[in-house]
Amino acid sequence: MKIKTSKLFALSALLLFSAQTTFAQEELEKELAAPAADKEKVSATFKSTKLINGHTNETLYKNELDFKVDHRFGDIAGSNGGIRKFFGLDASTDVRIGFEYGLTDNLTIGLARAKGATAVQQLYEGSLKYRLLQQTTDNRIPFAVTLFGSNTIAAVAANKDDPASPIAYDGFKDRQNWVAQIILAKKFSPNLSFTLTPSYVHRNFTAFRDQNDMFAIGAGGRLKFSRRMALVVDYFLPFRNKSDKAYLEKVSATKFYNPLGVGLEMETGGHVFHLNFTNATGIQEMQYIPQTTSSWLKGQYRWGFSISRRFSFAH
Repeated sequence: MKIKTSKLFALSALLLFSAQTTFAQEELEKELAAPAADKEKVSATFKSTKLINGHTNETLYKNELDFKVDHRFGDIAGSNGGIRKFFGLDASTDVRIGFEYGLTDNLTIGLARAKGATAVQQLYEGSLKYRLLQQTTDNRIPFAVTLFGSNTIAAVAANKDDPASPIAYDGFKDRQNWVAQIILAKKFSPNLSFTLTPSYVHRNFTAFRDQNDMFAIGAGGRLKFSRRMALVVDYFLPFRNKSDKAYLEKVSATKFYNPLGVGLEMETGGHVFHLNFTNATGIQEMQYIPQTTSSWLKGQYRWGFSISRRFSFAH
């Protein structure tokens, strides 16, 4: 009887082991059959193509159109703010209306018109954004890499009376400005993402002793704290020539500051709405990186918002 029981136990263990082996093999075959690219790519690092001032790594999907409106008001406090100016709501420092379109999932083109926040105004912008690398879940590619480039043309009338003016244009070439950025982004968790943006700004024509070429580095982040709301922040550090900066601050009786933005992101279906505060008056990279002259510590920060609405033309 003991021998029969042992044989029965051995047979049961063999069948159980065989079943487990078959199940494990089937699971492994399913894993291998799954598309590796879909399984490994990290998506939706950010919810919008921009944080506050800076771009994110996000591009549009193929045949997707993004209509975006950005607005900056006047100073909330300081000598140009307060109740007399209704905390900046009576003034508009810059307005931008733009369209972006996804030619492919990795390549987005853009056209925009902006008021402009300095003497260089009535801006037309064309841009390209290309997703070079996408972060993977297995950390084989630890962060995403996206390239951004733009050309901005000023349509404001030239100032022929003052040769030192930043708009003393002689020709069409003087009106052109260029921006190139490498956007490095990493999604640490579904709620936390960061971006780092080495940037280069070239302005064909500037005021006397202002820099035509300027390098800068930007940093930003997004912290999601509810299903549809997140805290967003970005900051840019321009690398200026010290002697030229001192000269310009002396002759203009003002100072340059680094642009800092803090905002609240709200996602409502097809809309992404940003309510933000920033000391940058300009919206375009070629203005807020080299030309921010407002200080948070002096109350020279302003309300701003951006509304993004996406439309899909995919069949």
